[in-house]
Amino acid sequence: MTDYTRSEIHLCVNGQSHRLNVDNRRTLLDALREETGHTGPKKGCDRGQCGACTVLLDGRRVVSCLTLAVAADGSDVTTIEGLASDGELHPLQQAFVQLDGFQCGYCTPGQLCSAVGMLAEHAAGWPSAVTTDVSAEGPAPELDAEEVRERLSGNLCRCGAYPSIVRAVLETASRAEVTG
Repeated sequence: MTDYTRSEIHLCVNGQSHRLNVDNRRTLLDALREETGHTGPKKGCDRGQCGACTVLLDGRRVVSCLTLAVAADGSDVTTIEGLASDGELHPLQQAFVQLDGFQCGYCTPGQLCSAVGMLAEHAAGWPSAVTTDVSAEGPAPELDAEEVRERLSGNLCRCGAYPSIVRAVLETASRAEVTG
């Protein structure tokens, strides 16, 4: 390949700096898995339809199989490996374990990254497709099971752990409101 089809990029993945020389067509998912060794994000459908590859890009959730690595140049990327801090599981990870929010675990990294991003979106007052009052004067959307299901609808679980996933997200959110 010529120099015109490759780019030098910088990614900060889970707090660690990476300089990569990537093909301009390489996805962020492939760069993370094959070049930085972060295998938490899974390659499920490779079409952006299952959410198994969801990561946080500068705090926003993205499906990394549809994101070009060159588009992430200079960004902070958080994968499932970066959610835990100082040897302590993230509160959502703890809730998933305690409430059986996973079964086979294949979708779990994407579910967790998406849930972290979704809770931040909700906290910022972003509405979803099921938010009833989206007017500027309207109240912040209540986080209930319907809201969680809608906001996480881009993440599929082939084992059907949805009820436990929703419970884990709601329990984590309620604890954050109490302590936050």
